[in-house]
Amino acid sequence: MCDRATEGHIVTDNTPWQSPSGTGAASTPTPYGAAGSGSIPPSGVPGAGGGTGTPSGIGAGWTPPPKPGLVPLRPLAFATILAAAFQVMRRNPGPTFGFALLITGVIVLLSGVIIGLVTVFAFSRTFNAAAEDIDTITAGSVALVILAAIVPVVLSIVVSSILQGIVSLEVARATLGEKLKLSGLWRSARGRIGALIGWSLLVTTVVLIAFVIVAGLIGALVALGGPAGIAIGVILGLLAGLGATAGFIWLGTKLALVPSVLMLERTRLVDAVRRSWSLTNGFFWKTFGIIVLVSVIVQTVASIISFPLNLIAGFGSALIDPSGSSEGFLVISIIVLVLSVVISVVFGAIALVAQSATPALLYIDIRMRKEGLDLELLRFVEARQTGDTSVIDPYLVTSTRAAQPQSLSTPAAANQQAPWS
Repeated sequence: MCDRATEGHIVTDNTPWQSPSGTGAASTPTPYGAAGSGSIPPSGVPGAGGGTGTPSGIGAGWTPPPKPGLVPLRPLAFATILAAAFQVMRRNPGPTFGFALLITGVIVLLSGVIIGLVTVFAFSRTFNAAAEDIDTITAGSVALVILAAIVPVVLSIVVSSILQGIVSLEVARATLGEKLKLSGLWRSARGRIGALIGWSLLVTTVVLIAFVIVAGLIGALVALGGPAGIAIGVILGLLAGLGATAGFIWLGTKLALVPSVLMLERTRLVDAVRRSWSLTNGFFWKTFGIIVLVSVIVQTVASIISFPLNLIAGFGSALIDPSGSSEGFLVISIIVLVLSVVISVVFGAIALVAQSATPALLYIDIRMRKEGLDLELLRFVEARQTGDTSVIDPYLVTSTRAAQPQSLSTPAAANQQAPWS
């Protein structure tokens, strides 16, 4: 059945989770893990069965943690996180894959138009330049093309940040068994998109500045230092490359949860950075490993799909047009180019969604293990099943939760005030 909340377009799963007591949604639910509930808290939660190991007292009436939506409400296994990163697209394709496909296609189209027009304009000046000005105009044309290429990169960072925020919210609501349309997710993201874009641009700027400084130093050594400068420059380049790789892995993993914290806990950027750093303590390698594995899976599949296109590009013209006419080569080139663009757009969209969903799933899993978030999520699900709108967003941290309204008397008020609506 479906359940809509005024303007929020919240749709629960077709078969909503029922309390283990089996009394139905109309009765007062028994909290998960409470005495007489027939269920137990997940392992690792303080007080669960007297310790953090396998709970004692599992009888015939025990029921596993419920799965109202995307993932079960318990600390997540490795395979669960990996599968859910891709299942989020199938569960709610419109706001995830559809939105990612749209913005990826727009970026590719704009990139081609901007770079193409600027390139034609820049080098047309070179062809028409006088002989004495050819070197100066050529250098200016190259610089203009490089600057034009930066515009799509910045645009890609901005729209990728927006998609990351939308997907993070979708993962959070899907965990609770809710489906929001893109408009509902966008309203939930209101006030947070700017911080997320700022974070992405800040990271990009810092990386770019560091690269320019190191590259400038190495270039100066090579150009002015003679043979010794060249040797020192090469060694410095190797060390800088190794250091940059290690730093990228370390900082990228420690700060991987910043977007999820910004969107779900609605904190300031500085607090989100501290929060991500704290949450990943003790979960560094798990976070790094899953993020890398998802990226490798997406890139491997994309490479396998694109391999036949590369063969066609290399041998298709000779097979279809053995005479070697320019028309046949041009037709094959256009077909291969169009197919390559389509495949890159489709797999780019899949990669964006999967790589945005993975940190959000890791964020939920780590908070379940460290803070007992699974119990808060369960209380929220039970309350919503009974129509109780007094509960607040379970993802908000304690200090933030205390500042939120404690009672939302009507569905309209809930939709207006609660950040999940």
